[in-house]
Amino acid sequence: MISISVVSHGQGDLVGGVLADLAGFVDATRFEVILTKNIPERLPFSVEDFPYPVKIVENVAPNGFGANHNAAFRLADGKWFCVMNPDIRLNDNPFPDLLECLADPQIGVAAPLVLGVQGEVEDSARRFPSPLKILCKAWGGCRGSDYAMTDSPTYPDWVGGMFMLFPASVFEKAGGFDERFFLYYEDVDLCARLRLLGHEVILCPSAQVVHHARRSSHRNPRYLRWHFGSMARFFLSPVYWRVLYRKLTARRHAA
Repeated sequence: MISISVVSHGQGDLVGGVLADLAGFVDATRFEVILTKNIPERLPFSVEDFPYPVKIVENVAPNGFGANHNAAFRLADGKWFCVMNPDIRLNDNPFPDLLECLADPQIGVAAPLVLGVQGEVEDSARRFPSPLKILCKAWGGCRGSDYAMTDSPTYPDWVGGMFMLFPASVFEKAGGFDERFFLYYEDVDLCARLRLLGHEVILCPSAQVVHHARRSSHRNPRYLRWHFGSMARFFLSPVYWRVLYRKLTARRHAA
């Protein structure tokens, strides 16, 4: 069974859409959904509307991205644990191909190819950031994707947190998300820690989802503060420096 964690920030309409999508795949895949209401809201659906169990968590106060999904994991019963944004839509069932990618025990997390609403490939698989690359992007350079997407699986440094599928045992071994990241960079950090544990990150292009991203938050000063704060936390963390050391050592050995 796959345990799917979805967090709603007053996004009941979006949640209802993705839960309805999942209902179309129950013949091929067993699910349970842990839905966290991070702020009070009335959902436009009932849990009885769906042919799989839906557990509702209502937070007393809003929690961060990692804290919400870690709490959902503690309620999860599945062999696999999926983190999914409410603004994801599923035209096809991505899970059989993702589970096939996870058949290799070295893989710590699998992600689908993420498409925009117009069918464009989103930049959801990236190399680990560096301060120089951040500055390059800020000045208008370093554009484009870090990896060329083909029909074959890609092994990026990290994948975006809008859709991540873990073996539950691996998520538990890694300790889940670092809850000190309230928002942003928790996906980068977790992928880095999985790599330090000897696991790979994989993007499986045969599995595809659509991301109905709402980017109004990018203009909100509070979100910008969270973004820069999380960025600084990652660059100052031992995880970042250990990953950087490993990459530099691997390059010297390959030279």
